[in-house]
Amino acid sequence: MAPRLICLIGAECTGKTTLAQALATQMGGLWVPEYLRSFTEQQGRTPDRCEQLHILEQQVRLEAAALVAARQQQRHLVFCDTAPLLTAIYSDCVFGDASLYPQAHGLHARYALTLLLEPDLPWVADGLQRDGAVVRAAVHARIERALSEWAWPHVRIAGTGDARLQAARDAVLLATH
Repeated sequence: MAPRLICLIGAECTGKTTLAQALATQMGGLWVPEYLRSFTEQQGRTPDRCEQLHILEQQVRLEAAALVAARQQQRHLVFCDTAPLLTAIYSDCVFGDASLYPQAHGLHARYALTLLLEPDLPWVADGLQRDGAVVRAAVHARIERALSEWAWPHVRIAGTGDARLQAARDAVLLATH
C-alpha cells in the first residue's frame, strides 16, 4: 500500500504542529513540518510577496521527500503540517496576490484527507509568524470557503488535548481503512 498524505490545515494557533506530531507518533506515520516556520526562523522575518511561491514549492518538496521516506520505511501515513492552500490564502490576505490559488488547488488533490482545525484554542503570540486573533478568524473563513468551493473532503477537528487528538485519529482511520 502506498503511503497516504493527510493534510492538517488551519489558521495560526490552531494546533497543527502539535496535532500532526502526535498523530504521526500514535499512528506510526511521518510528520512533515511547516516550511514557513523554518523560513522565518532562518531569515528572522516573514516572507515577502515575491517569496510566497518559494514557500509553497518548499512545502511541496518536504512532502515529496516524506513520501519517499515513508515508502522506504514502509509507513502508510504522512501527516502534513499545513498545505500549499494556506500559503495561497496568506499570500492573498497579506499581499492581495491570488496567483497561487490554481497551483494550490491542483496540489490539494494529493491528500487522502484534510483535517480542518477549528480556531477554538487560545491565540498565543509566537514571534514573527503570528498575526493575531482577527487575522486568524479571517484566514479560517477563507480556508472553509476554499475547501467547500473546491469540494475537497475534509473533517473539522475541534476541542482540546486528548479529545482533539482522538477526533483526528478517528477521522484518519475512517478515511484510510
